[in-house]
Amino acid sequence: MTYETLLGRWLTLHGLFVMLGLSIYVVTSHTLHLRRHPSASIAWVVALVLLPYATLPLYLMFGIRKVKSARSFARISESATHNSDADTLATRTQQLAAVMALPVASPYHQLNIHEDGTQALQVLRSMIDGAVHTIELSTFVFANDGLGNELASRLKRRAREGIKVRLMVDGIGAYLGGLTDFRSLSDAGVQVVFFVPPLRSSLRGRTNLRNHRKMVVADDEWLWCGGRNLAAEYFEGDATSVNPPWIDLSFDLHGALALQTRQQFELDWAFATRGSLPDAAPPINPEPMPGSAIGQLVASGPDQTDDTLYTILVSAFFNSRKRILVVTPYFVPNTTLLMSMALAARRGVRVDLVMPKKSNHLLADLSRHRALRELTSAGAHVWFLPRMMHAKAVVIDDEIALAGTANLDERSLFLNYEMMVAFYEQTAVRRFSGWIERQQAAALPYRVKPLNFWREIAEGMFLWLAFQL
Repeated sequence: MTYETLLGRWLTLHGLFVMLGLSIYVVTSHTLHLRRHPSASIAWVVALVLLPYATLPLYLMFGIRKVKSARSFARISESATHNSDADTLATRTQQLAAVMALPVASPYHQLNIHEDGTQALQVLRSMIDGAVHTIELSTFVFANDGLGNELASRLKRRAREGIKVRLMVDGIGAYLGGLTDFRSLSDAGVQVVFFVPPLRSSLRGRTNLRNHRKMVVADDEWLWCGGRNLAAEYFEGDATSVNPPWIDLSFDLHGALALQTRQQFELDWAFATRGSLPDAAPPINPEPMPGSAIGQLVASGPDQTDDTLYTILVSAFFNSRKRILVVTPYFVPNTTLLMSMALAARRGVRVDLVMPKKSNHLLADLSRHRALRELTSAGAHVWFLPRMMHAKAVVIDDEIALAGTANLDERSLFLNYEMMVAFYEQTAVRRFSGWIERQQAAALPYRVKPLNFWREIAEGMFLWLAFQL
């Protein structure tokens, strides 16, 4: 057999392998509705053409974003009449959420927005110590530090006392917090599961998906949620560190909304353990309690058919009339989300974006300036805090406040499992906007740096990684 014949056969086989890889990419992208950043799509296609033998296995391991999920939430009974016929932003948001099959808006009471890490920790201790039946805890990071060890001791003590304690930690986040002794938690009776551990997961194509949801639910009735991981820097800091604790936002509440959050925990737990899905939850009692209000659980991520939070934000920004107030540690939006904010500013909507001058992610800091320049040129106001801020919240027109775990970057909006709560009651919305404004008071306005050729090239290269930031 001649050299030319061997070369021809090799090229034929190579071409067939390239076509196989591209076919798998196209089929999965369309059938699973995998919205990707253009840079990510270009990178996958080019790599499949040039390096198909290495790229195809990587794509099958990391490239699939959406997963199927049979959702089952506690529902408001049909006799409930919480929704109004008024054409308000809050009503339109609830209608949009219903189309995306999110759980319906549910009553809650005793909303407590934590002013700082000390208050957040006090509430968390009270929940763990006061639970009567169950404690469900989901976190991205559970650190091996003074705070993490204290909380671990409390959880072990409650498990030994007969309380059902379940702890779910992200498979990557479990390593980021150090070598936490999860085995001792299990030995004490705490049920521990890792969400998609990268080296031991059977979920081919989805090992790049991270559970960034942070919640604690006690006795199906008390919810603690927000941006805080279970590590010292998110609360009161570490006595051995010279750096101050991070500014973060969390809250707790009681009521049916907590029950729906617990149902979301059940779905996540079933996915992480590859176990059976929970039975459908009974309808929620629609009778409002004195002082109750209405909020909505907005889970986003690969387990949702739609990109729920992204859709709600884009819709609300395009429909805003007065004000958009955002606090986020990282700001690397896609084109549509950025355009919705910039157009709002050009229409005369007051747009304020509050973020740290220097975050804990260098690449995110380097990648944000193109978007920040576009916002400020449209008339928006960007504010930099001198300290690290990890809070995540959005207030729109004093009608809706969204608070929880999601950043305004493409990883949070399209890859991570995230959870926000939409608050519709005006007093709650004003309290969240007031918290953000108090942080804003200590911030300085963002100054646009002169743009030169090399800076523009560098920013463009960083944005190629935007989908992973």
